[in-house]
Amino acid sequence: MSTDRRTANPTPLVLAAVLVALALVIATGLLLREYAPGNMGVGFLQGAAGAMVAVAAMAWRVRRRPGGATTFERAWTQTGDERDEAVLTRALAVLGLLALPLTGIAAIAIGLGAAVEMALALLLLAQVVVGAAAFAVINRRS
Repeated sequence: MSTDRRTANPTPLVLAAVLVALALVIATGLLLREYAPGNMGVGFLQGAAGAMVAVAAMAWRVRRRPGGATTFERAWTQTGDERDEAVLTRALAVLGLLALPLTGIAAIAIGLGAAVEMALALLLLAQVVVGAAAFAVINRRS
């Protein structure tokens, strides 16, 4: 008797993936705390913890109340329809197009004497803003 993969219980696989991801995050964070300059390890661990909480909340919302989930939540968890996936794909394409010039600007700023930490933090912030703005605009227009 074969099992339909759509109706099979994904809980053991999801739990294993979460445990592997958690182990990798902790190991990377501890290595950064030991060998990286400043508070890089602590920042990595805090950022990773925040991201994991956000992903868990998103997954919970999509699984428990799919009708109340946002377009981004449905697209990111791949539970939405083709419109949700198209919006995310187009927003990521815009981000990909602008990532290279943004990285070039950051490299030039570093070359001209800007603090590396600040330039990279602003690069990351700019990429998050571009991705969010692209998603919002494309979602609104389609």
